[in-house]
Amino acid sequence: MKNILILSSSPRKNGNSDILCEQFIKGAKESGHNTEKIYISDMKINYCTGCGVCNTTGECVQKDGMEKIYEKMLKADVIVFATPVYFYSMCGQMKVFIDRLVPIYTKLVNKEVYIIVTAWDPEKANLTSTVEAIRGLTRNCMEGTIEKGVILGSGSAEKGEVEKTPAYLEAYEMGRKA
Repeated sequence: MKNILILSSSPRKNGNSDILCEQFIKGAKESGHNTEKIYISDMKINYCTGCGVCNTTGECVQKDGMEKIYEKMLKADVIVFATPVYFYSMCGQMKVFIDRLVPIYTKLVNKEVYIIVTAWDPEKANLTSTVEAIRGLTRNCMEGTIEKGVILGSGSAEKGEVEKTPAYLEAYEMGRKA
């Protein structure tokens, strides 16, 4: 049994990226895994100020919602990063979140990672810049990370449209195999 942490960054609850998170959770639970989803947009997460204190102390000077998330990420076996695409990149909530991982990213070792990305754009190739931006964290900063899957929900503009795409079943299957 694995502990799976799903980080849903969309400010639109029950939107397309959130729907894929729920499908992933459904599959993971059916396979007996523990799951927890955090709505990043519901948390009070301040911007990184670049003060550099965390580089020497391993702790952020800001006391906000990140403290609880740090603990959960360290305990997780699997981390799912989910974001809608806004102007060919991750949403602002996810970017701010990733920037705030400086105090712990060197401790996030040997994690399994999944990436969920949704966009209005029907061309999957146009979602790769977002995936690569997240990989900047997972591949370059999280030592020993194993990317287990990427789910691209392209062509999903209105809430629920992702249910008509192959990504809907892919999210369930990847959760089941996590």
